[in-house]
Amino acid sequence: LLLTEHMSSFDIKCSTCGGGLAGQAGAIRLAVSRALLEFNPELRKSLRKAGFLTRDAREVERKKYGQPKARKRFQYSKR
Repeated sequence: LLLTEHMSSFDIKCSTCGGGLAGQAGAIRLAVSRALLEFNPELRKSLRKAGFLTRDAREVERKKYGQPKARKRFQYSKR
């Protein structure tokens, strides 16, 4: 809102569930940016340049069988 100078134009109330604090903050940031884009499509360039329209695409790696976790291996004993 500061970037697009619409700070006093909107009252925003949002609720999230799941994930951590940083992930929820990122989700809210993306949602507000997309809502601003619906309101004024001319803001796309400035929002894109600031990185507000990019979704964090990282996902949890799956656990593989024969291992305790996704990357962790069972302890190796040489003898």
